[in-house]
Amino acid sequence: MALIDTYDFELLKNEAENLVLAELDRQLEAFEEKICTCNDCIVDMAAIALNAVKPYYRFSLLGTLYAAQAMNEESYANSIKEAVSNAIEQVRKNPSHD
Repeated sequence: MALIDTYDFELLKNEAENLVLAELDRQLEAFEEKICTCNDCIVDMAAIALNAVKPYYRFSLLGTLYAAQAMNEESYANSIKEAVSNAIEQVRKNPSHD
């Protein structure tokens, strides 16, 4: 029997996703050069950035509190900003489409 058939994984959440998406939104608003904002490019930017930062998965309230504390550290915020900036540049140079 597969675990996914037995257990509820819907509540398992990577808190870094919210931070990356918020930072991606902020940086794209301020981006001065023309850049593709099609679905494929935006999702690629998010995926590239998420692969570059430490994930903070949580399931319970205690996990949420632990993740929130860790994510408030300045070094983590800086790593999110840098990862998003690098992801934007990578997709800008090599868009996900022709």
